[in-house]
Amino acid sequence: MVAPYSAVVRHVVVVGGGILGLAVARELTDRGDRVTVCEKEDHWAAHQTGHNSNVVHAGLYYKPGSLKARTAVAGNPGMVAFAREHGVPVDVCGKLVVAASDAELPGLHTLAARAEANGVLAKLITPDEAREYEPHVACVAALRVESTAIIDFPAVCAALVDLLTDADLRLNTPVLGIRRGVGGGVEVATSDGVLRADALVNCAGLHSDRIARLAGLRPTATIVPFRGEYHELRPAARNLVRGLIYPVPDPTLPFLGVHLTRMLDGTVHAGPNAVLALGREGYRWTDVSGRDVAEVLRFPGTWRLARKYARTGVAEVLRSFSRRRFAASLARLVPAITEADIVPAGAGVRAQAMRADGSLVDDFLIESAPGQVHVLNAPSPAATSSLEIARYVADQVTAVL
Repeated sequence: MVAPYSAVVRHVVVVGGGILGLAVARELTDRGDRVTVCEKEDHWAAHQTGHNSNVVHAGLYYKPGSLKARTAVAGNPGMVAFAREHGVPVDVCGKLVVAASDAELPGLHTLAARAEANGVLAKLITPDEAREYEPHVACVAALRVESTAIIDFPAVCAALVDLLTDADLRLNTPVLGIRRGVGGGVEVATSDGVLRADALVNCAGLHSDRIARLAGLRPTATIVPFRGEYHELRPAARNLVRGLIYPVPDPTLPFLGVHLTRMLDGTVHAGPNAVLALGREGYRWTDVSGRDVAEVLRFPGTWRLARKYARTGVAEVLRSFSRRRFAASLARLVPAITEADIVPAGAGVRAQAMRADGSLVDDFLIESAPGQVHVLNAPSPAATSSLEIARYVADQVTAVL
């Protein structure tokens, strides 16, 4: 049955029930729109939101002026304030980014300059000062970032759901087809029937490019899934880490490198690495999707990226299969950590947008068509930035109508 089309109150269908889709739904309802959220899984925050490190980023990594930089810097205090207002656990503990060798000092200073350009409070400190925060850390210098926090992002989603009392929230509702409506707007075919709406917002994460193509858009990038695998410190070794300890990132890669994070419950997570996943929902090596693998192999960008980062890719795969190598990466930050101190602790899959030339899309990527807004690249720090991105997307909805 087709829902009636109304030209008086805007009806917007949001595809995807992660933190971004729910934040967009909340923003739109706050603006007076009627919203339906379609999520194919049986619970909210099922994929990227529910499988990340739960870090509220400060915004120091991102190119000044970029959408990532603007929304992360504004999103950090906004997310902390939202959590405190709605009873979501959050701890503004700060973090250290450490240079483990003199060769990493230029990168650390570049990061400090970028933090200043983005308006992030961060200061360069000495090894002795770093050990006042993290007694077991090893470094030649460090960057202290005060505003980084730890949060429970699935709990943020639960709070958003509680606020969406006027929205039509549909779990177990995959989107099967999208087309322009005969009298205007869009028609969205789902497993529950056809929804007729004024606009569509695509926040489908790992499947965002497929939803865009289903809607008739030719997206400028394709999602290539990267799995990030985590370990965790055994209870006896948790005292080695007080807060968050990060390495100086490789500026040519979108990944921040293996790091250490004390979670809200006192456990200490280590990771993630970054390996090509064998499925868009491939959380283990045994999770293989023939369709997804074939699509990645057919995509020319995959091979161009592989040629450029062959050595890095091999190293990541070897670390995936070797606890000794994983521990060695952590020992660069905290030398007391040994192979015996870590155990596997799950994984997440990053929806990384890639262009046909093999370049990884660095900024958030949002593309539009009449009556449609598609969020095509929203990896970290999208959870941190979600409330800010939602405002941006809601403005785009108005622009396409």
